[in-house]
Amino acid sequence: MTHPRKSLNSVIHAPLRFSIVAALASVDEADFKTLREAIEITDSALSKQITLLEQASYVKVRKTFVGKRPRTWLSLTNEGRTAFTRHLTALREIVDWSAANL
Repeated sequence: MTHPRKSLNSVIHAPLRFSIVAALASVDEADFKTLREAIEITDSALSKQITLLEQASYVKVRKTFVGKRPRTWLSLTNEGRTAFTRHLTALREIVDWSAANL
């Protein structure tokens, strides 16, 4: 039997990216500022992590203007939601496997 940790998603597994994806999984869309405040991260750190998630096709970035001010909206793609669900399943399988094999 293959250990379930091999099913973990290395892109999502990093704590900051996991926090971002988990937060976005609970909403259709969130603005950058709200997400930043919710997960207690700096603008630059969030921007860097969003770029990695966007490159993996897990997050969609949409830019708009409110008056003359730019606003960035973030959402999980279908691929991102599927990857997150699979990652959560792998985490649960690790717990179950450990309980059954120790």
